[in-house]
Amino acid sequence: MKTFTATPATIEKKWILIDAEGLVVGRLATVIANRLRGKHKASYTPHMDDGDNVIVINAAKVVLTGRKYTDKTYYWHTGYIGGIKERKARQILEGRFPERVLEKAVERMIPEGPLGRRQLSNLRVYGGAEHPHAAQSPEVLDVKSMNKMNTRG
Repeated sequence: MKTFTATPATIEKKWILIDAEGLVVGRLATVIANRLRGKHKASYTPHMDDGDNVIVINAAKVVLTGRKYTDKTYYWHTGYIGGIKERKARQILEGRFPERVLEKAVERMIPEGPLGRRQLSNLRVYGGAEHPHAAQSPEVLDVKSMNKMNTRG
C-alpha cells in the first residue's frame, strides 16, 4: 500500500460561502482554518495548498463570548521606538473594518511561512451580505447546524 501525496495536478479546489451572522468568532475561525488548509479532505497533504477558497459574508455580525467584546485587546507595533498600539475588540467591530477581527482569528490559526500565506490568500471576508464572487458559484456551508455552540444570541 502506497502513501498518497497530493500534487498540483490532483488538487481540486472548491469555493465555499459561509454566513457569519450570529456565529462565535473562535469556533467559526477553526472551521475556516481547517477548510483553508484542506484538513477536511482525505487527500490532505501538509506541504501542499490543497484547501478550498472560502468566502465569508456578514463578518461584522460575529459574536464574541464572555467579556471579550469589551476586554479583548489587539496589539500591533508601528516600528518606531515606543510604538506599541492597542485597540479593543469593540472598537474594531464598531469601526471601519469590522471584518479584521475574524481575519486575525483565522490568520493566527494558520502556520506562519510561505505556505500559510498562500493558504490565507484563499480567504475573502466581507462585512456585509454582498460579495463579488457569484461567478464562482460557491457552495453554502451551514456552520450554525454543525454544533449548537457555534451560535449565540
